[in-house]
Amino acid sequence: MCTFVQTGKKVRKFFQILHITYLIMQTKTHAAFLWLALGLLFVACTSENNQEQTAEPEVPAITLSPLSGSVDFPEATLALISAEPGDEGAYTFNFEVGGYELGVQTEPATPNGLANSDKGQHIHLIVDNGPYEAHYETSATTTKLAEPGNHVVLAFLSRSYHESVKNLDPAAASYVLTQIQTGEGEYEQADFSAPHMFYSRPKGTYTGAGTEKVLLDFFLLNVDLAPDGYKVRATINGEEFILTDWVPYVMEGLPMGENTVKLELLDAAGAVVPGPFNSVTRTFTLEPEAAQ
Repeated sequence: MCTFVQTGKKVRKFFQILHITYLIMQTKTHAAFLWLALGLLFVACTSENNQEQTAEPEVPAITLSPLSGSVDFPEATLALISAEPGDEGAYTFNFEVGGYELGVQTEPATPNGLANSDKGQHIHLIVDNGPYEAHYETSATTTKLAEPGNHVVLAFLSRSYHESVKNLDPAAASYVLTQIQTGEGEYEQADFSAPHMFYSRPKGTYTGAGTEKVLLDFFLLNVDLAPDGYKVRATINGEEFILTDWVPYVMEGLPMGENTVKLELLDAAGAVVPGPFNSVTRTFTLEPEAAQ
């Protein structure tokens, strides 16, 4: 039905058509013209109602803002004791952790409603800038070095909600960077003095309340971000954000289903910095809470 009390515009249109109908009826040829006027009235109402019914709902805008409320760990350190090859391409890394406890919850455990590991604080182990593995003990075994070649291995301490601990002091760093050659032959080694960016979060599938705020985090080496210097371009579902501070960020307004993040390390001129890991694209999935 056409509801004439919804807007003043509709009410005015109704009375205008009614007035025209009345004038036409005075000409004593009212029958044909009455049907014409009623037809105009029907068309006007149908057109306006169709516009209301077909109006698309507004899609929330994606926002990206710095994460607040995280506790600092200025004394946290991570050191590599040994890297030992095993069977079937497995490698075991033995670490020493100082000023930081693995397996406990970071307080507060869910700042800004972020997804949180119920296993607690851990180590992110990244091989060749692939998706990280979370390890909750000082001994970490991975098969990601099975393919012959020169492999770049980054490990860093992570809060229980997967934010990296970013202590870069060489004498007391919260990360380890190394490279290991597997298989026969000679392979080109990575230049650890060059600027590097490693992707960390988001990763995998998020459900329920964990879909509302999603952590974006990455790890930088040999580079400082600044408005007039190096920057990170984050492209989220096609929407670009320029980041000039190395801090964790929170994404909001993401749609359900598959989402895409592309991170690029840029120089002062806006060009992607050469390097094997300075441009990376990942997908992750948001799902509603499963029905009980």
